[in-house]
Amino acid sequence: MNATITLRNGTLSDVSAITGLISDNLAAGHLLPRTAADLEEHATRFVVAEHDGRIVGCAELAPLSATVAEVRSLVVDEAMRGRHIGSELIGKLASGATSRGFSTLCAFTHEPSPFVRLGFTIVPHIWVPEKIARDCTSCPLFRHCGQYAVLLPLRAGVSVRPERPAALIQGSRNIASRRPNIERLQLRMSARQEAEQAEAVPA
Repeated sequence: MNATITLRNGTLSDVSAITGLISDNLAAGHLLPRTAADLEEHATRFVVAEHDGRIVGCAELAPLSATVAEVRSLVVDEAMRGRHIGSELIGKLASGATSRGFSTLCAFTHEPSPFVRLGFTIVPHIWVPEKIARDCTSCPLFRHCGQYAVLLPLRAGVSVRPERPAALIQGSRNIASRRPNIERLQLRMSARQEAEQAEAVPA
């Protein structure tokens, strides 16, 4: 994490800042509005990113069932974007969800690429029936939603690694160093053998 940015669990005293972040980004149409009462009730489910004493990002881990949790109200202050704060927030929520026994983490988003880079998979909405039953059926955009559903299976001992180009979800398994190319090795052996044979031939 950036040395000047820290992640911590949300508290009631963060509600005003979280409300401000969400409100400032409603115009883009990528977030659902939240009431003050709702945020006060669920403030401790949030993880917040803090920079110089100011909340610059937030995300909520919202349980949908005993096994499925959702990344909700993920937002980063516009001036602080490009520092992978969103990825760090998702990673923190994934770790928290795993420790609490959830087997699946999901999100509904207009921007799936940050989630895909972290190992999430884009799936049909019907693959998350818990979300549909809880929120979607009462939404005016139901069946006309422009969001993508993304899923991440969770396993104990596996953590999300933001912005890694190859293995986005790393476990405890050690990756062996790259083996020499067999064809090159054989060519080197042949060249050496030919040289030894040439030295052995009498002049």
